[in-house]
Amino acid sequence: MKSLSFVVALMGAVAFINPVAAQGQKDPKAQEILKGVSAKYKSMKSLSASFKVTTMDQKAKTTDSQTGTLLVKGEKYKLTLKGQEVISDSKTVWTYLKESNEVQINDVAEKSDAISPTSIFTIYEKGFSTKYIGDKKEGAITYQQIELVPDDQKKNYFKIQISINKTEKVISSAKIFEKSGTNYVYLIEKFKADAEAPDAAFTFDKAKHPGVEVVDLR
Repeated sequence: MKSLSFVVALMGAVAFINPVAAQGQKDPKAQEILKGVSAKYKSMKSLSASFKVTTMDQKAKTTDSQTGTLLVKGEKYKLTLKGQEVISDSKTVWTYLKESNEVQINDVAEKSDAISPTSIFTIYEKGFSTKYIGDKKEGAITYQQIELVPDDQKKNYFKIQISINKTEKVISSAKIFEKSGTNYVYLIEKFKADAEAPDAAFTFDKAKHPGVEVVDLR
């Protein structure tokens, strides 16, 4: 579930970003790049993505990977991972556990600092210092690297590094450094802007899951 929580926190999608509102130290180069990313995502009505998340435990020296998909439309999203789905219509969140055929229902968190799949690209909007750390070329693609350091030192991570496709102006990967010594790397493998996203995709349909056990936690 910890891995899932990080996916929910970071593999989100479209956001209306205002990099100028960032609170910590603002690197002008980083802010310029983020402004371009903001404009790109603002132009999208929806998006779909497939991704790979790798968990690296530095202390235990273990590595684990899993893949998933994400569909986002405004504040609505559908996140699919091995064995589970997380669906939200922006008001309610359904977490479906395939193995036990159980769905848990919760209200969307109302806290202003709550993080969801729709907020990955606003994660640096406030509460972070930003720093441009250089370009990295892989094949014919150049990626711009930006480091985010949270102003709140009580966070369980001490920095995030994001990689942005310089030409496409989209985030291609993110690496989260936890204080515990565990790092998470998220790689977006496929990305499609303005993907087909009917409203029905963002609610849980009991009829499609015969015998499902409903656990309402609201």
